[in-house]
Amino acid sequence: MDQLALLFVLLLGAVVSVPVGDRFGLPAPVLMTLLGIVLAVLDFVPNVEIPPDLILPLLLPPLLYAAVRRTSWRQFAANVRPIFLLAVALVFVTTVCVAAVAHAVVPGLPVAAAVALGALVAPPDPVAATAVAGQLGLPRRLVSILEGEGLFNDVTAIVLYHVAIAAAVSGTFSPWRAGLDLVLSAVVAVAVGVALGWGANRLLDVLGDTTLQIGLTLLVPYASYVLAEEFHGSGVLAVLTTALFLAEYATDPDDVLTRLAGHTFWDIIDTLVTGVAFGLIGLELHNAIRTASGRWAEMLGWAGVIVAVVVVVRLLWLMPATWLTQRLHARKDHLEDIPTNWRETVVMWWAGMRGVASVALALAVPLETDDGGPFPDRNEIVFIAFGVIMATLVLQGLTLPWLVKRLGVRSDTGREKAFEKELAVRAAKAAKQRLREIESEEDLSEELSEQMLRRAFDIGLRISPDVGEDERREGHDQRVRRLKRVRRIQNEMLSAARHEVVAARSEAGADPEIVDRVLRHLDVRSLR
Repeated sequence: MDQLALLFVLLLGAVVSVPVGDRFGLPAPVLMTLLGIVLAVLDFVPNVEIPPDLILPLLLPPLLYAAVRRTSWRQFAANVRPIFLLAVALVFVTTVCVAAVAHAVVPGLPVAAAVALGALVAPPDPVAATAVAGQLGLPRRLVSILEGEGLFNDVTAIVLYHVAIAAAVSGTFSPWRAGLDLVLSAVVAVAVGVALGWGANRLLDVLGDTTLQIGLTLLVPYASYVLAEEFHGSGVLAVLTTALFLAEYATDPDDVLTRLAGHTFWDIIDTLVTGVAFGLIGLELHNAIRTASGRWAEMLGWAGVIVAVVVVVRLLWLMPATWLTQRLHARKDHLEDIPTNWRETVVMWWAGMRGVASVALALAVPLETDDGGPFPDRNEIVFIAFGVIMATLVLQGLTLPWLVKRLGVRSDTGREKAFEKELAVRAAKAAKQRLREIESEEDLSEELSEQMLRRAFDIGLRISPDVGEDERREGHDQRVRRLKRVRRIQNEMLSAARHEVVAARSEAGADPEIVDRVLRHLDVRSLR
């Protein structure tokens, strides 16, 4: 098997793991990691030959962009306090604790190298947390916090990692310089993200065509990441800023086709890239096995200690942090999303799985220092990092569904339905208001006005059946049944038309381009 065949196996696994995970109640990223582990122990499967410095630029931008599409800037602004406590403060605390323990238990491990180890194992993976949370039906507030933590903690961890690596390679360290680098990295990233977001938004209007617009959205996160890194900023933060900007300002409510096609496209990209990323994590078991050759007991012991530190520190931090956030939340009545009880806090604790970023940072540890000597204890750092990743991702990922079920943590369906009903009422009122404006501008017959008024009411009922009185709902149900019959007949007619056009494609003298154009017209008609 060569590298290309291995890639196709991972892509196929990414597609198959989704229905298999749904069937057995297991997260697809964890299944892909297990597939990678199985492939790693097979003799005929080659070692992965991706340069470490390309893993983050290749995998993170589309994953981050896809994740941000599911949220909004308003949601981040409302949850700034819990996100700060998790994405910034907890990463710092975990880094310090891991560095202190690693420096104590691993003989001869320098402080700077220990800090690098702490930084690369500190951030939970945003993709794994989001995928797992989405499949388990967790309360939306927990999903929002996990998404916010996962998206922003990489920024903090990667900056800390680069500072520690620079200190280990050069042999010098300046706290003031490190603090300045952190601030400048954030400022540059936000500036690049906003600039690219603004430019991409204007370019989307110029392009117009759905295919070209969606193609641009694939290029934008990569451009944002690379450009920010070129100016010594945080590529991750730049991608987040660009994605949030576009989600806020590049949405045209009337561009139905682009929105539907864009969602489908990014769902596909998210599924495939996520599968490949976690498959690569499992495949990197090759490196861990080679690194620990002849020292299994010693290195497994070190890895076990660091795993315990990572897991325990998260729990010890979440308990008081959640309590403090709840107190401030109750006192100031913020709209932020927070855990409401200890069960939800435990679920958040166990959902702290490490993943793609940790793998990329571990593999990117330099081989040499500036003076030409080997990087101190690089093999030990890489092995411990993979131990943490495997333990948290596989063990916690496989047991999280059981824990959620055991604790009885479920989504707040009542609150979700209430908000859905509110949106349905607002949509129906907006439609009625526009109808009144049209009636004042145009001469509509009484029959047509009454028909349009019923349709405006139906807009709300189709979104949420709880809108309206029983009699009006009953009338709506009758109209829906009649409409379904009309649509069924119309769909059968359109199907016959599509079959006829497709058959014409194989006829002598038929122009395939014209056939496809007509077929696309019928497809759009069917969609509407």
